[in-house]
Amino acid sequence: QVQLVESGGGLVQAGGSLRLSCAASGRTFSSVFMGWFRQAPGKEREFVAAISKSGRSTYYSDSVKGRFTISRDNAQNTVYLQMNSLQTEDTAVYYCAATRPAKVVFTTTEKGYDDWGQGTQVTVSS
Repeated sequence: QVQLVESGGGLVQAGGSLRLSCAASGRTFSSVFMGWFRQAPGKEREFVAAISKSGRSTYYSDSVKGRFTISRDNAQNTVYLQMNSLQTEDTAVYYCAATRPAKVVFTTTEKGYDDWGQGTQVTVSS
C-alpha cells in the first residue's frame, strides 16, 4: 500500500499557474502508475492525467491537454502536476492516486487506482 499526501493547492487568478505535489510513502513507488483526478462541486470525480512507472509515458484528459503536465521523481517518491493557463472550470479538489504494482497498463478510471490522497483544493478566480 502507498500512502499519498497532496500539497500545492490554493487560490489563483484565471490564466495563472500552480504546481501540485504528491508525496508517497512506501518502497514500491517506482513500481506503480500514478494519476491525478479532480472533483468539482456537484460533479463526479474525473480523470486528469496519468504517468507510467518510469515516467516516460503520460496521458491527459482532453480538457487539460496542452495546459497541464504530469511528471514524477522516483528518487523523491513524488509526482507533480504543473497546471498552466488555469481556467475557472479547473476549480476542484485535486487527488493523486496510485495503482498496485501488479498493474501493467495505463488506466484512466477510478477503479484502476487503489490508493488515494486526501485531496488539495484548487480555486481559480475570474
